[in-house]
Amino acid sequence: MNMKTYIKIIPVVLVLIVGAYFFFSYKSSYTIHGKINVDSATVYLKGFRNKMFYTIDSSKVTNGTFSFKGSVKRPELFGLTTDRNESFSPYYIFVENNTIQVDIDTANTHKATIKGSVSNALFEAYKSKREGFRIDSLIKANPSSPVAAYILYRNFTSSLSVKEIEADLALFDPSLSDLSYLKELKEIVAVKKKLENGSPAIDFSGTTPDGKTVKLSGYFGNYLLLDFWASWCPPCRKENPNLVKVYNKYKAKGFNIFSVSLDKERDNWIAAIDNDHLAWVHVSDLKFWDSAAAKLYAIRNIPSNFLIDPKGNIIARNLKGEELDRKLGELLK
Repeated sequence: MNMKTYIKIIPVVLVLIVGAYFFFSYKSSYTIHGKINVDSATVYLKGFRNKMFYTIDSSKVTNGTFSFKGSVKRPELFGLTTDRNESFSPYYIFVENNTIQVDIDTANTHKATIKGSVSNALFEAYKSKREGFRIDSLIKANPSSPVAAYILYRNFTSSLSVKEIEADLALFDPSLSDLSYLKELKEIVAVKKKLENGSPAIDFSGTTPDGKTVKLSGYFGNYLLLDFWASWCPPCRKENPNLVKVYNKYKAKGFNIFSVSLDKERDNWIAAIDNDHLAWVHVSDLKFWDSAAAKLYAIRNIPSNFLIDPKGNIIARNLKGEELDRKLGELLK
């Protein structure tokens, strides 16, 4: 059996398990029994919205155990963290109305062992076999699964075309029509249709580090790279030297950069600008993934960028490194 065949089988098998599970074992609430290898701490249960987690409940660790109780309308993504100084993102867990066992080893900052949630099993199957994975195959096998909807929303929005996203959305069962992931995807599709090559760039205002208000359109007239980044984003910081290189190479020939940060902390934002030597215009409303400018441009991953011509029209997107240098070289001969 080759890898592609195996990948296709995973969703089919799991959808049968999911269906049988809910038919025979449906419960109206969930109980999370947790174990963690710390003597004392507070574990936080976090809800998820727009790529951000927020605290909705907490539990004191007693003898290495903690617990949560509640109910969900349908399987839903949550996160688990502690109040200790661990520099990890939440442990992801799809919670459904059942008894769920969670074992956390704080030395493993990426994964907790979770039993009792078939939805989480589907999520883990995806993560273990994601290379070469076809999202439409997963949706077809699990059309009523919020997990499939989340994976499309979280990991495929940027890589798929508008037509591909619309085709995938049409595969979901109507019972998920009010699911937040799918509602946001429909909004993203509507925005993306306005951002095709040749479309006018959407204008907006932003606040610079020194408190001034500037407009994107105020920098039209040159070739302009609208860049989305953040100080906390390692791939962004890795790409910044390339931006510095092309900026210094082409700024005298009619090229500029307008950077929008998805930072939360002003000091971190300003320090990154200084440390990375980013000598062009910068704006941020310091609202993280709720950035107003990011929403206007349907930004779901960073770094992301749009190349805008002197008339203010979008001509390319997500050009990086040598590809951006080569494109500017062609335009600014």
